[in-house]
Amino acid sequence: MSDIEQIASLEKGQTLPLQRDVEAISIPFGKTVTLAEDSIVSVMQAKGSSVSVGFEGRLYLIEGANLDALGLEALPRPTLAEDASEEEIEQFVWDQLRTCFDPEIPVNIVDLGLVYGCRIERLITGERIVTIRMTLTAPGCGMGDVIAADARNKILGAPQISKVHTEIVFDPPWSREMLSDEARLELGMF
Repeated sequence: MSDIEQIASLEKGQTLPLQRDVEAISIPFGKTVTLAEDSIVSVMQAKGSSVSVGFEGRLYLIEGANLDALGLEALPRPTLAEDASEEEIEQFVWDQLRTCFDPEIPVNIVDLGLVYGCRIERLITGERIVTIRMTLTAPGCGMGDVIAADARNKILGAPQISKVHTEIVFDPPWSREMLSDEARLELGMF
């Protein structure tokens, strides 16, 4: 079973006992907490390479490397071959951004229209720095730090990338017109 298939096999509302203590990101605060082994969690969303779960009235994000706590196969950290071309590095960055989801919306941040731009700069030392300009669906959304950290962690799997900066901007403000056709279909907005 592929990574996508195993995550997709989880159903919203499905309850699971945690197989071990697991670090999870508290939503929307972005604080890492430990959920105890044998705690019963409820699947809220299983998209990309992470799973959002409910526990004791709160929402948490369990990242792919910790999916074994849910009885699934842990996902390896995304990486890229050392000799990857500039085009492959850029494609890797965009592919990783497409695995990032707002834990409450079943559409990745690229198709949701939250990513305004991505720039990869190569320094004289050979290091690469990725700068991502992104927004949120609303200025008061508390998910910015969580989504930015998720993107940063995934992109840093490429050995050619030494730093990732995420700049959250609100100009232009996000609107529904920024949704891709795939996002509109997923959200039933056609």
